[in-house]
Amino acid sequence: MSVVDCRGLTKTYGKARALDNLSLVIEPGKITGIIGRNGAGKTTLLKLIAGFFKASAGEVRVFGDVPFNNLRVSANSIFIDDAMSFPPSLYLEDIFDMAARLYANWNMGLARTLLDYFSLSPKQCYARLSRGQQSTVNSIRGLAARCPLTIFDEPTLGLDAGARIDFWRALLKDYMLHPRSILLSSHMLQEVEDVLEDIVLLKGGRMLLHVPLTELKAYALGLAGSTRALAAVAKNCDVIYARHIGDDYAYWVVKSNLTEQELHKARLAGVDITAVAASDLCLYLTSLKKGGIDDVFDESKFA
Repeated sequence: MSVVDCRGLTKTYGKARALDNLSLVIEPGKITGIIGRNGAGKTTLLKLIAGFFKASAGEVRVFGDVPFNNLRVSANSIFIDDAMSFPPSLYLEDIFDMAARLYANWNMGLARTLLDYFSLSPKQCYARLSRGQQSTVNSIRGLAARCPLTIFDEPTLGLDAGARIDFWRALLKDYMLHPRSILLSSHMLQEVEDVLEDIVLLKGGRMLLHVPLTELKAYALGLAGSTRALAAVAKNCDVIYARHIGDDYAYWVVKSNLTEQELHKARLAGVDITAVAASDLCLYLTSLKKGGIDDVFDESKFA
């Protein structure tokens, strides 16, 4: 059985459509990244899966059930984001004691060891922690719960560079020891790609891609050369991104469907062919324009 099954999922807020007819199936036992720019629909999708929201149209099922107002789904999943709030009188040990009663797989030893690693005490009051410290506690709670479905929505917001690296390493190590389904959102693929197996790429509330990370890395090629040479090479290709460098030199990113013979001819024509980083490709695919910010400063457009 799939962990998550979305069919024609739509969510609107007034006239704004946050998710638009999205269909998605997530199989168990994988770390899946929900990637997209701000406003792409990542948080809305994750909160629908977690059962916080009710769909405007279509449906979402988690473990075969509709997650909204569903105790079975709630008992087997956890949602972590930077907007979590607790009563101001609670200490960290109180929060962890409550989690131990809620989640069957809760590991108090892991929770306390991670607190100690990040120089936090169970006797500290959650409300008096810095934003970064609160994010750390939230993330520890998500890891130690070891729920069959664990959802992290931008979990490293507010963390410094060292703490972010430590969190991703902790997540990967615990996942390897105790496999489960993990969904995590980010607008920065470069930071999280080392822990991901699958990618769901969103743009404007719609899904552009749902592929293994290895497939995403082979999805496109970078071509650099004269504009005429690039046009000849890529005449049958989908151009994902184009940037002009000087009067007659350009860099294009095209979908990787060129044959070996065509690649050989391109090299003979002076075209440099390079791989495209997965993080850069996601930015190009979700851009509103094929060109970059440099195109904004093309003074011929100012007239």
